[in-house]
Amino acid sequence: MDAILSVRQVTERLRQTVESRFPYVWVQGEVTNLSRPSSGHVYFSLKEDDALLNCVWFKRQQKDEAFDPLTGEVWEDGPRPSLARTMENGQTLVCAGRLTVYGARGQYQMIVDLAQAAGLGLWHQEFEALKRRLAAEGLFDAARKRPLPREPRRVAVITAPSGAAIRDFIRISSTRGLGAEIRIHPVPVQGEDAPPRIVEALEEVGREGWAEVVVLIRGGGSVQDLWAFNDERVARAVYRCPIPVLTGIGHEIDHSITDFTADYAAATPSHTAQILWQERHVLAQHVDGLETALQNALDRRLNELSLRLRHAARALDLLSPRERLRAQSERLDDATRRMQAGLNALLEKRARTLETLLSGLRDQKGRLDAREAELERLALRLRGAGEARLQRAQAQAERAQAALLPLGRMIGLAEERSLTRLELRLQTLDPFEPLRRGYAVAFDDEGRILRSVSDTAPGRMFSVTLADGRVVGSVTAVTPEPPDKSSRS
Repeated sequence: MDAILSVRQVTERLRQTVESRFPYVWVQGEVTNLSRPSSGHVYFSLKEDDALLNCVWFKRQQKDEAFDPLTGEVWEDGPRPSLARTMENGQTLVCAGRLTVYGARGQYQMIVDLAQAAGLGLWHQEFEALKRRLAAEGLFDAARKRPLPREPRRVAVITAPSGAAIRDFIRISSTRGLGAEIRIHPVPVQGEDAPPRIVEALEEVGREGWAEVVVLIRGGGSVQDLWAFNDERVARAVYRCPIPVLTGIGHEIDHSITDFTADYAAATPSHTAQILWQERHVLAQHVDGLETALQNALDRRLNELSLRLRHAARALDLLSPRERLRAQSERLDDATRRMQAGLNALLEKRARTLETLLSGLRDQKGRLDAREAELERLALRLRGAGEARLQRAQAQAERAQAALLPLGRMIGLAEERSLTRLELRLQTLDPFEPLRRGYAVAFDDEGRILRSVSDTAPGRMFSVTLADGRVVGSVTAVTPEPPDKSSRS
């Protein structure tokens, strides 16, 4: 279910709709219900057959006319009184203004800015005729209009020097952008002197060439007040100006020939300053965003360079001689560990063998002890058999004991000689042992062992590893030695 609207809400929505759809209209009809109260405002209706439009012409918009606002022609018979004082019921008028809704009565009405008697060179007809003619000549073409500069630093303003328009423009421009130099070219903005003075100011600004943009502004007013900007001379001067022209004439609902000709038309004089310069907090936020983006880009670049540096360092380490020496040193350490492990395993095996032999000797000794005990028992039993027999038996035992002792010594000596041979073999397997005896090992520039003079050539680098270090040099000459001579040496 839709929300229930109040009467005020309905009226306000109708007013917004009517004013947005009909910001400025020309209406022709017959005057009726004419009323002139003491306030000076004029109330009347325009009717056509059975249709009726209520109108109000406020006092501030009722002005005498000293010249034709469409052609600029000065009337020879002097200023003419405003039609608001002379209009009568039954008279046919063409009225210009805007439509709105009068909430107190719930009626739509027209607020009149300008009125002319029908058939007397109507302003609207002249306005539309001039608009069509200039459009046909290309003065309004969007393709020829130039973009306005962003954040201009030099601005020429053509306007009345004491009007509200220039005050609003300066006030707003002082709070926006990054600062700019503004030159004011004072001109009248209404009356018969306004069009030629505006043309002169536009031509002067174009000749100077100092400004980046020209701003032509005028505050709000009636159609008569703004009619100087519907002058053909002003429109053509804007078209000829070599500098982009920004206009801000009247209120948002006002449109003039000059607006159509300008490179850009703002809604109001204040709006021109808002178009030219951004709010400073927006610029500050933009700078912060640029700073953040720059820092992020810098971080990404530094990370990329750091990654490339790590890859290059890793590749350099893999290709450097130091890395090759480290790899060879690791292989040497591994061979040494395996050799030591083999030696330890061999020693353990020999130790187990020796232990087995010693265990056998201990068993033999146990058997000998058992025999000796047995002999003692026999001796006790045979003691009575005679001294001679006992002595023979004792001598036999002594001989047996004497024969066993050399056997044990022989076994021990054999094991000791075996361990000595193993130690000598282990020493011969040590790759550094020949170096300690005065030998040396030669390597070529790629780390391979030189086994023959054919493995190198003059000019190539080589290194010689000694017991206490390494000597690096280059080959100056290679002298092969005959096989028989090398065998004799």
